[in-house]
Parts: sequence; C-alpha cells; structure tokens
Amino acid sequence: MRIIDRRRDTVGKSLPNRQRFVRRARDLLRRAVKEASAARGIREADEGGAVTIPADAVREPTFRASPSGGHREHVLPGNRDFVVGDRIASPPRGGGGSGGSPDGEGEDPFSFVLSREEFLDLYFEDLELPNMAKRHLLGEHRETRRPAGYQTSGPPGALSVGRTLRKSLSRRVALRRPKREELLRLRQQLEEMIAGDAGEERIEKLRTRIEAEEARAKRISFIDPVDLRFRRTEAVPEPIARAVMFCLMDVSASMDEEMKDLAKRFFSLLYIFLKRRYRQVDVVFIRHTQEAKEVDEDTFFHSRESGGTVVSSALREMARIVEDRYPPHEWNIYAAQASDGENFSSDNAATVDLLRGTILPLTQYYAYIEIGRGPEARSQMSTLWNAYDGILAPGMPMAMRRVSDRRDIYPVFRQFFERAPGRTGS
Repeated sequence: MRIIDRRRDTVGKSLPNRQRFVRRARDLLRRAVKEASAARGIREADEGGAVTIPADAVREPTFRASPSGGHREHVLPGNRDFVVGDRIASPPRGGGGSGGSPDGEGEDPFSFVLSREEFLDLYFEDLELPNMAKRHLLGEHRETRRPAGYQTSGPPGALSVGRTLRKSLSRRVALRRPKREELLRLRQQLEEMIAGDAGEERIEKLRTRIEAEEARAKRISFIDPVDLRFRRTEAVPEPIARAVMFCLMDVSASMDEEMKDLAKRFFSLLYIFLKRRYRQVDVVFIRHTQEAKEVDEDTFFHSRESGGTVVSSALREMARIVEDRYPPHEWNIYAAQASDGENFSSDNAATVDLLRGTILPLTQYYAYIEIGRGPEARSQMSTLWNAYDGILAPGMPMAMRRVSDRRDIYPVFRQFFERAPGRTGS
C-alpha cells in the first residue's frame, strides 16, 4: 500500500523543538540578549534578531557503539605523529574549545534568530513594578469568570464527570440497581446447580430471579439525564491595578548628546517594559531645564530643547499632574528620574523638601538614575546625588544607581525592577 500526502508543510511545525531549545539554552540566550541590546539604537530596542551563543553550549551528548569495547588500538588515516601503542597526553588546562587552531581553522559561534516575542520575554524576565497593591473596580466592563457551583444543563465542554458519576452512584444505590458482580455470582451459582443435578424447581426459581435482576438492571441505567451536572460560572467584576509611571528627564545644557542618549535608552526600555507587562498603565513624560512641562512621547525622545537646570520644577509638575488626574488612593504611582546630577545649589534644598514631603509619600517606588561620562563618573558624587543620598532610609521606596556606558543600562534596569524573592508578578 502506498500513501501519498499532498498536504502542504505547515508553518512553524518545528515550534516544539524550538521551544525546547529556548528552554534548554535560556541562561545563555538571556546573556546574549543583554549583550545584543547594548549595541542597539532606541528604535530597535524591542525588535528580535540574531544572537550568538558558544557552539559548545548547544551540543548534545551522543553514544556510539564500539566493536572494541572502547579500547582503540588503531591510528586514523592522515596521522603523521603517532604510531600504534603511543599514549596521547591530556591537553593543557584551558585548551580545546571553539577557538582558532594552529592551522588557521576554527569553529564559529552558534547563531540563533529570536522572534520579537522571544526577545522581549528573555529581556524582561522576572521584572515587575514593585509594591503594586492598589486595586479598584473600574467603570469599564472588565470582568472575570469564576466557578459558581453546578447546574443540570450546559455545553458538553462544561460537563463535570466527577459530579455526574457521584449523582449516578447515589441514584443507583437508592433504586437498588443490581451490581454486575452480583449478577455474575448468580449465573455462576446457576451453572453449578445445573452441573450438580439440583432439583428442577430450584434451578427454575434461580433462573427466574436472574431474569428479574437483569431486567431491573436494564431499567435502571448506569447514567441517566437526571445525573448530569455541568460546571456553572458567573461574571464577577475584576479589580484592576492601575499604575502611572512618571518619566522625568533632565535636558539641560549640561546633558550632552551622549548623556541624553543614555537617558533615552533607559526610558525607552522602561516604556517597552510597561506596555508589554501591564494592561492598565499610563506613562507621563516630563522634560525639564529650568522649567518643566509635560510632553508627548515623540517630543520626549526627540526634541533638542536645552537650558539651565532646576530639578524641583520637574517634581512640582509631577505633583500637579497627580493632583489633577491620578488620585493616590486609586492609582499606583511610580517615577523614574534621569539626570547628570547637576543642579543649582540654591535649588537642592527645595528639591529634597519636595521629594521627601510630597513625592515619596505619593509613590510606590521612585528610581533615580544618574548619568556620567567615563569610568570616573562611578566614583564622583554630584550635588544632587549627595542631596538624595541624605534622605535615604531603610524601607523608603526609592533606589539610586549610576550609569556611564550603554552596557550599564540593562543591569541597572534589572536592579531597579527585579522581582524580590517571594513576590509574585502582577
């Protein structure tokens, strides 16, 4: 017999193998995604693409049958250095691998193309907005289906087999339906009586009883329509955790293009993370020089405005917007600020008072990222950093980090939003 299958190959038929590989090489792929993201532009931050991982990491062990039981006494063709009986010394520590060989040959790293969804899953794995606790019923028609007992009718997919069998058993016991074991015992007894030449009257009496029991078993079915039970659900309004993220960016003259690029990379990463992970989240963009104003996304990332630096203006603008649009008892309020740390010395006291007395009591979490240039930026303390550091205390919903290079953005971002042990995602 010949079978000809003319169906076309389905797209993605190797998806299970691909998913299995992603699970097995997840740690390596995560590191590769981190390295790839450091070299990307802002607009390409959320795109998939090819990443490379060491070729040795994707090899699978194999077994080969050896006729000699694992002992090889022959020399392979092409060998010029050894004869039968020579012992080959172990390679020096650190030798081998996929590096170049003495004759110029080597092995390329393994390249793997990630889709956008796979890339972002690895990118934002185990990240969340901390302390998202305020949940309220909204006026929108958001609801969830919850179990609400059982009913006697419904679609086949909602049939509860366990509850139906329990009802069936109760009915059969109440109506005294003969058990199959009992009928088998009676038939076996009849055969023994016939074989033992029992009296005709006793045999006929037992035969009549068996017929009556069998007729009773047919009348009382194993499953009856009255036994059927279907799972019932009801719509319940779903409390939604609403969040707003304030993005505060210093665009003063002291922030050169390279430093602004680092700030924009951080905020673009934050924006993608919020839109991907949360359904009900607002993002408010605030740019400030000596004055602050709320802007749209395009202006925030691409405007070339410049000027002096008054950080308190951004905090005042944020407090005004919260009062106008985001009641703190209904919204989880977050803020992320990026600055080079330069601020008018006369404004530091006002900035600290606003942060400590107004902003922090409203927010679930406040992240401050300070942008410097060069390795020395990691150790130099700016005036704004010193001012913020003076109000930090245990339990305060605030974190501070420094960056000076593209490769610092992703690790710092993870430190800000990495899920704490024992805390589940929202």
